[in-house]
Amino acid sequence: MPARITLLTKPGCHLCGPARVVVERVAADLGVQWVELSILDDPALNAAYWEQIPVTLVDGVPHDFWRVDEARLRRALGSTEPTDAAGA
Repeated sequence: MPARITLLTKPGCHLCGPARVVVERVAADLGVQWVELSILDDPALNAAYWEQIPVTLVDGVPHDFWRVDEARLRRALGSTEPTDAAGA
């Protein structure tokens, strides 16, 4: 099953850790696959997203950048169910 969520990051990104936590939680709650890619490994991703990291893609389409909005990500994946840790 292909990943529904792609998290684009780069080394030294101070916003990437918090974004990863949200993506991991939502993916686990909803049972969807996700993958993390460094833009430094792909020149096209690097050129497109260098100044917007972290970026989340849902089904290959840009969804959020800089910060991951958990509720918005859940809606994009077809769920409005909050987690017990939402907002924490």
